[in-house]
Amino acid sequence: MDVSQWAIDLKLAPADRNRLEALVRSGNTPQKLVPRARIALLSDGMRLNGAIAREVGVALPTVHRWQNRFQEQGVVGLLRDKTRPSRIPPLAPEVIERVVEMTLQYPPGEATHWSSRTMAVASGVSGTSVRRIWRAHGLQPHRVRTFKLSRDPKFVEKVQDAVGLYMDPPQHALVLSVDEKLQIQALERTQPGLPLAKNQPATHTHDYTRHGTTTLFAALNVLGGTVLAQCAARHRHQEFIRFLNAVEAAVPVGKVVHVILDNYATHKHPKVRAWLEKHPRWVFHFTPTSASWLNAVEGFFAELTRKRLRRGSFRGIADLQAAIHRFIAEHNTTAKRFVWTADPDHIITSINRAKRALGADQ
Repeated sequence: MDVSQWAIDLKLAPADRNRLEALVRSGNTPQKLVPRARIALLSDGMRLNGAIAREVGVALPTVHRWQNRFQEQGVVGLLRDKTRPSRIPPLAPEVIERVVEMTLQYPPGEATHWSSRTMAVASGVSGTSVRRIWRAHGLQPHRVRTFKLSRDPKFVEKVQDAVGLYMDPPQHALVLSVDEKLQIQALERTQPGLPLAKNQPATHTHDYTRHGTTTLFAALNVLGGTVLAQCAARHRHQEFIRFLNAVEAAVPVGKVVHVILDNYATHKHPKVRAWLEKHPRWVFHFTPTSASWLNAVEGFFAELTRKRLRRGSFRGIADLQAAIHRFIAEHNTTAKRFVWTADPDHIITSINRAKRALGADQ
């Protein structure tokens, strides 16, 4: 008889047998491990390898492989596969360096950025290799971020002023971050969307009916995180003053009100300045030009857009405004204090470094 038909008597230790039997019984064991464990269990004693192969449902060489692996490494050897060298030789360092250097330059022709296909053609390596090199070096040519550097001559002073109010608010005072979210559209989808399902994202139609726009005036209370808001048809100084009157009526009497806001013309209108003279407890603190990211209420506007407006379908302006006010009321029930974490000196250093990189340090 062919000696290859005979099993190797593994003479399992009780602990090994218990562990292998647990692997076979468990419903969480990866399916590729179960035949290996059964081969080892059936090899505890003189049994024909052919019989073991038929019972487990594998080929005879497979029985030999896992018997030998168990003899060499024990149960641990059954739980992992041997690593195999890649059939594809690694790229030479100079090839990788060339791909990285090319990626940091503009592509030839009229294209604005590299794709993995165009880089593969230009560099002579596969698209998979290009993507692997980009991933290893943190390169993402397909992405772009928008920015604008502030040229405000009082940039440093205004940053320190606004961030100082966030990080160390004055006692017996309120700090409000105020702004408008303009031209919020009441869009009604032409058909109902499909709900979220397994392997299927939620949907909505690409087309819609416009029902007009509204403007949201909002004041974020930095100390409590709550939002005072008012919707209006337009965003002139008249609507802004009406909003200021509403906030004035809502905040506690006797407290100084520090307001952080941007340089929008409405905020500096002569009639707004006249309103401030009549309300001396109000103090405006303007952010630097082109630095709306310093205004804390912008974070709330982003949350409103992301969670309520972007996927919403509204039958009209009243429906849109009602949805906005419901969202704000819900937000206020769980509001938390706004926490500013960026150091103002670090902000100023980063802006100056960006200006030097762009040759815009003036």
